[in-house]
Amino acid sequence: MKIIMKPVILFLLLSLTLLMGCTGPKPAKILMAGDSTMADKPLSKQLVDSLTGESTEEPFLERGWGQLLPEMISNMGRVLNFARNGRSTRTFVEEGLWGELYDQIAPGDVVIIQFGHNDGVITKRSYTNPAQFRLNFVAFVNEVNARGAYPILCTPVARRKFDEKGVLQPTHGVYPDIIRSVATQEKVPLIDMEVLTSKWLQDAGMEGSKQFFHKFPPGVSKLYPEGLDDNTHFNEQGAREVSRMFVDAVKKQNVEPLTHLLK
Repeated sequence: MKIIMKPVILFLLLSLTLLMGCTGPKPAKILMAGDSTMADKPLSKQLVDSLTGESTEEPFLERGWGQLLPEMISNMGRVLNFARNGRSTRTFVEEGLWGELYDQIAPGDVVIIQFGHNDGVITKRSYTNPAQFRLNFVAFVNEVNARGAYPILCTPVARRKFDEKGVLQPTHGVYPDIIRSVATQEKVPLIDMEVLTSKWLQDAGMEGSKQFFHKFPPGVSKLYPEGLDDNTHFNEQGAREVSRMFVDAVKKQNVEPLTHLLK
C-alpha cells in the first residue's frame, strides 16, 4: 500500500528535520565561584528620601571582574557567575552557593575559583583559618574533576594599598601562597591574579590607580553623599581591565578548554 502524506504533515516533518540539523552543540558553561571582587553587581540601587518617602533609582557603579568576563567570551561559552559579596571558601559552602554551582556542572565545563579577601580577615564572620582554606580548595578541585569539568584557580586580586613611598603593599597574608600550592599539588591551572593586579596597580601608581576603583568625592553620588573611598572594589573600567588580564593570562598559558571559548 502506498502511503501519501498530507502537505501539512510533510511540511512539519521537513521543518523539524531542518531544525534538528541546524541545532549545534550547547555552549559550554563557565561557572565562577568567588567574592565581591568577582561578583555581578546591580546597575542601580533604590534610594528612599527620609523626609518625603519618595523612592528613586540611583546608578550603582561598582562592578566585579566576572561581570565583565562575558564581553570576552564567544558564543561557544556561557558565563554563570555564582560569586557573591562577602563570601569566603567556608561561607560559600555553608550557605549552599557551592551546592548550587555544583549542580550546574556538566562534563567539559570550566569552573573558575577565586577566594581570599574574606577568608583572611580574622575579625569577619567569614574568616577561614589557613588549614581549612587549603582543604576547601582541594575539595573544590576534586569535586569539579569528579564531574568531568575543568577547575581554574585564581589568587585574590590586589587591594589598592600603598605605603608613604608609593609602594603597593600585599594584604592577603598566606592565602595566595596556599592557592598556588594547591594548584601545583593538584596539577590544575593557576591564574595568579594577585601578581597580575599588583603589577598593574603599581605601574599605574598611587594616584593613577584611583581611576579603577569605586570612589566618589562628597556630593557626587546620592548613594554616598559623604563620598566613598573604596580601595577593594572596582568600577566598570577597573573590572574590565582585570577581566582582560585574566583572559590574556589564559591565552598565554593556553589553558584549555577555556582558550577556545574566548573571542
